[in-house]
Amino acid sequence: MISLFALTCVAQQVQTWSGELSLGANKLNISFNIKTLADNQQVCTMDIPEQGAKDFPVELVKNDVDSLIIAMPALQANYKGHKVSSESIKGYFTQIGYTFSLDLTPRKITLNRPQTPTPPFAYKTQEVTFLSPKNNATLAGTLTYPVHYNEQNAHSTPVVLMVTGSGAQNRDEEVFDHKLFLVIADHLAKNGIASLRYDDRGFAASTGNINGTTDDNLADAEAGIQYLRDLKQFGKVGVIGHSEGGTIGFMLGAKQNVDFIVSLAGAAARGVDLLVGQNKAILPLKGIPQEMANDYASVLKVIFEDRIKGTPVTDSAQYVAGLCQSMQINLPAVLMANLEQCISSGGQWMDYFLAYDPSVAIRQITCPVMAVNGTLDVQVLSQDNLPVLQQHLPASKKHLIKEYEALNHFLQHCTPATTLNYGQIEETISPEVLSDMVTWIQTIK
Repeated sequence: MISLFALTCVAQQVQTWSGELSLGANKLNISFNIKTLADNQQVCTMDIPEQGAKDFPVELVKNDVDSLIIAMPALQANYKGHKVSSESIKGYFTQIGYTFSLDLTPRKITLNRPQTPTPPFAYKTQEVTFLSPKNNATLAGTLTYPVHYNEQNAHSTPVVLMVTGSGAQNRDEEVFDHKLFLVIADHLAKNGIASLRYDDRGFAASTGNINGTTDDNLADAEAGIQYLRDLKQFGKVGVIGHSEGGTIGFMLGAKQNVDFIVSLAGAAARGVDLLVGQNKAILPLKGIPQEMANDYASVLKVIFEDRIKGTPVTDSAQYVAGLCQSMQINLPAVLMANLEQCISSGGQWMDYFLAYDPSVAIRQITCPVMAVNGTLDVQVLSQDNLPVLQQHLPASKKHLIKEYEALNHFLQHCTPATTLNYGQIEETISPEVLSDMVTWIQTIK
């Protein structure tokens, strides 16, 4: 099993060597970008598009006419290759004792993303900024006007604020070369709906403390909604939120800040329950037997509940071992180590998320809600979240709560085996979801 994680830096590419790493049923494209500095020194970065890794800094150990050697100490990995010619390198990628054949050629890797719109656009966009009073964050974004927008139809033109999922992301919610929010904004604009998408606080062109909680992200969204209302250029003002952004949509609805809510795989279940269900669903996809995954999830739930209570833990290994013993559960060392990390990992964001119960906000929503999940979403399980909405959301004929067959967390078509292969799936979002979203928003009068 191989897991590669990305850090971001800025580098100008001089030469890119790329190849395909075969990991059984999965394949990863890997690129090494070699840049020559003014003093003829060379530096190198690595891209793994399917995992969202871009410009990951690595160490160029050797690059001459015969060989290319690259060290990746943060990943406990390295690459060693022999230059057969100016167009071919034969070599091996090694990580934590596992060795894989990786041959390279001088080329750039471009993932096929057929839904990503390209200019020129048939509609107007405008670069804007707005201030979030909490911690004085300045948020930069793109305001997209729909086709045929003018002052005469402004009052009947709906507008949405787009709120990204957890983690720092840009205004397009760009992950694995998929630009989900750009695709949505383009589709909305072509169907008479305006939108504002923005870079998360402390990321890309936005300022502010990047290490906030869901409550900080809510404050930013509130500021975005107020900005759209203050413009007085649109009619109904709604929110489209993905994942954590969907939860923030529910929170905005509880405050009566928006006229309608679209939740795309938004979390409605309590944070601790969502993460326990997530682990129970994902571990079998990583080769862990389901019974063992269930046991792991049982221990994890106790750990998270204790964390919410503020139960002090002085020796994490002893604490986890004690829990497993008392629950008569036997787990391999690697899973025990993972549980130890869960005691405190994630910082204040995780503390807030674990304890937060969206159902409290959902019960206070008075505006129309469209909430969707995919049956193959293993991050926000539809069977754990949609029933919460059905139980707690005040009744209204305007609501649309829908489960889509064979869609994952990004609402891409997939199979059970490929549900997490976000980067390897070419589709950015199901056309049916896009169509349903437009049709539903157009009914909000």
